[in-house]
Amino acid sequence: MSSTILRSSALSAIGDAVNAERDGEAEAKNPFLVALGERVRALRSRRGMTRKAVALAADVSERHLANLEYGVGNASTLVLLNVAAALQCSLAELLGDVTTSTPEWLLIRELLEHRDDATLRRVRVVIGEMLGTGGANGERRAARSPRIALVGLRGAGKSTLGQRLADDLGFPFVELSREIEKFAGCSVAEIQALYGANAYRRYERRALEEAIQIYPEAVIATPGGIVSDAATFNLLLARCTTVWLQAQPEDHMKRVIAQGDLRPMGASKEAMEDLKGILAGRAAFYSKADLRLDTSAAPLETTSLALRALVRRALSLPATHRDTQESALL
Repeated sequence: MSSTILRSSALSAIGDAVNAERDGEAEAKNPFLVALGERVRALRSRRGMTRKAVALAADVSERHLANLEYGVGNASTLVLLNVAAALQCSLAELLGDVTTSTPEWLLIRELLEHRDDATLRRVRVVIGEMLGTGGANGERRAARSPRIALVGLRGAGKSTLGQRLADDLGFPFVELSREIEKFAGCSVAEIQALYGANAYRRYERRALEEAIQIYPEAVIATPGGIVSDAATFNLLLARCTTVWLQAQPEDHMKRVIAQGDLRPMGASKEAMEDLKGILAGRAAFYSKADLRLDTSAAPLETTSLALRALVRRALSLPATHRDTQESALL
């Protein structure tokens, strides 16, 4: 009796899978789900596993797996994780991440997996130099770029300190946000509202590329979110001497309020928590800068002198008498 029920259930599952395939062919399938299903089948074939074996290993029904392979099932994240584990591959490979698209990519991923951050940084520098896109500025060169880029969250002091630094060095001062607005013909807020974040990032990249092309020497105040786009941030690290201006969250908030603008936190009732979350999310990227300075540690005038001394030393420029007096702050 039980064997009959099991056999009937198995036939029903197979029939359902066939029906699912037919139904899927009759309807317009989602391209992502179709591609996902093709990758599951390809990975299963590569591993030499039957659908039943994968279903058992992933702890999902064979019918569910069949739907996934035919591109007609909207699989949950947990199911995808289980299927990836059963196929002994990463979730990225299952989803079609570019770094899993060819054998060479996969081999490179394997070499880099579980490496510490310092090792990955050295690899990034070497790759950048090999491809001609630049590595970490100054790390493997005789001198750093005299193009200074200030990075950090809004309210860190990039505009105020940047203008002072540019005046001291005799360099042009470039406020990248203003250059973005020139490209777009409208304000940053309008770009975001009318065209969205992706368009803003494109304008940001163009503005940075033009600034690098025009100014061999400059002090550039960058938008706080420039780290959001890896390609743009890579360009910044490669072509500029970067300085992370750090500050306590309370100082960030106080300075932004003093500017009369709470963007991008204006609509939040938990503005301070939002600010702390943004800072925590970006700190790992800001920390890739060549230099860093705490702008909460001292008054404006003292901090300005400390930044000037820090940059002059990094560029091997002669220090002034006042720089010598402030060297203890560094």
